[in-house]
Amino acid sequence: MRADARRNHELLLTAARDVFVERGPDAPLDEIARRAGVSIATLYRRFVDRATLMHAVVLAALTATVEAVERVQRDHADPFDALSAYVHAVLDLRTSAVIPTLLDQLDLNEPQLNAARTKSAQLIEQLLDAAHHSGALRKGVAFGDIGLMLVRLSRPLPGPIPAETQHALAHRHADLFLAGLRTTPSDQRLCGPELDLAALHQLEQAANAPTRQPSTTP
Repeated sequence: MRADARRNHELLLTAARDVFVERGPDAPLDEIARRAGVSIATLYRRFVDRATLMHAVVLAALTATVEAVERVQRDHADPFDALSAYVHAVLDLRTSAVIPTLLDQLDLNEPQLNAARTKSAQLIEQLLDAAHHSGALRKGVAFGDIGLMLVRLSRPLPGPIPAETQHALAHRHADLFLAGLRTTPSDQRLCGPELDLAALHQLEQAANAPTRQPSTTP
């Protein structure tokens, strides 16, 4: 891919991510092209239809998340600092905003998406294991606590709050969340279910299982 074509490709993926988060999966494609600073013809040359664009956006988000985890592991010797850096990186990438937005439009078990998703999950578990092993992460904090809280932090706030302020608040609230994850002498047992990666997979499988129709046999 030529440098200008690669640049347009990246601009379109970033614009599509943001527009889908703001306006949902039915967001107009011409708005995505406008924000990327390219023509709608350029968009269709890169992505033949909406489904192809959505797939590319989610794959890019997952790939960027993998790169973020690998980067924080290299850059931070302290495991809890690495976990904190990961949380803030994912907020910037908007991974936990765009994937829930497009969840019903894509099959995350499709080979490319599943491979990226699996690698991302494995690396995040390594972050958690290291933080637990260091003693800095309080007992009972599981994979689901990090992933689901990131989804909550990534959701738009109600009311006329500017996007820049919302983004800054998400990072502020992430710091408050992370402070609550640190081990303290008075740690109390966490209430609610401890959702590790296996438990999340079970929930996903249960949600996707066909609903059994009630029997009409007396």
